[in-house]
Amino acid sequence: MVIMFPQTATSRGTDVNDCQRSLYKELVNMMGNIVILSLIVAISLSFWIVSMTVSTYYGTLRPVSPWRWLFSVFVPLFIASHALKKQNLDRSGAIGALIVGFILTIANLSFFSSLLTFFVSSSKLTKWKAEAKKRLDPDYKEGGQRNWIQVFCNGGVPTEIALLYMIETGPGEIAIDFSKQYTASWMCLSLLGALACSSGDTWASEIGSVASKTQPRLITTWEKVPIGTNGGVTFVGLVSSLLGGMAVGLAYLLTQLMFVEDLDTSPPQWPIVIYGAAAGFLGSVLDSYLGAVMQYSGFDEDSGMVVNHITPHGRHISGKPILDNNAVNLFSAILIALLLPGITWPFWPRKLTI
Repeated sequence: MVIMFPQTATSRGTDVNDCQRSLYKELVNMMGNIVILSLIVAISLSFWIVSMTVSTYYGTLRPVSPWRWLFSVFVPLFIASHALKKQNLDRSGAIGALIVGFILTIANLSFFSSLLTFFVSSSKLTKWKAEAKKRLDPDYKEGGQRNWIQVFCNGGVPTEIALLYMIETGPGEIAIDFSKQYTASWMCLSLLGALACSSGDTWASEIGSVASKTQPRLITTWEKVPIGTNGGVTFVGLVSSLLGGMAVGLAYLLTQLMFVEDLDTSPPQWPIVIYGAAAGFLGSVLDSYLGAVMQYSGFDEDSGMVVNHITPHGRHISGKPILDNNAVNLFSAILIALLLPGITWPFWPRKLTI
């Protein structure tokens, strides 16, 4: 026999208060979402108005069409909302992704497709073999749960370049042609390099840590180190970094083929794929080197895991506590974005003129 005790006034009052607090929290979140959405729409609308004004008075920049503006607002909004629901991003990360997505999309659809390829593939790979990654990484979060800092460390450099691109040539897609549009072509490759660098590093980390059959080696000394050590590389990880950059480059190329109108009078665009692969590979190697030198890695005896901070019972493996993972990702993207286009342009194919 089960004896049911009547609910006391105190417990009923507690339940009511909890319900009220939950309702209040939902209302605050809803109002916050409305305010954020209104601000984003207002800011994005100002981009369109400025574009129309500048193109009308100066005639040097292409205006933003209403359809392009709508696509640039609502597609990133849908993607960010879906990522928030799937826990690929937290609330701050979703807002940051929405800003980055809008600027890259309105600037150039090739920028958008490259960003989308990086984000979707990285989110899927983060969830791949999640249980194994939980046993290796004490800071692993379900679904990735990237915040605004991680979003801007990976997307901040491309966002700045996209803004400069719009100032230089206006929104729209162009063929990469150093002989006709040197600055704009340089910016396109710079942005692609930054995204490919981030993609290559993410693919290397997410695949190499659980798929490699061999123990990682520290990139500075080539000594074997535990899985999860900053600066540890494997053959599987390096190949994955090349493929990650290639995927971003391929997305960029396919968008070029669909939307650029003067490809018949422009140099071949297929080197974009090779460039993306090179940026992914070199970015991952650079990230590993910075991680080995400027990130602390230690083996914590209590948890049995590699940690990124000094612990009472931790054994030092490599690096110094100068930068965290986000800062290393940011510096790698900056260096690839600045250096790789300058190294590449002398070898970029030119359109032969008769």
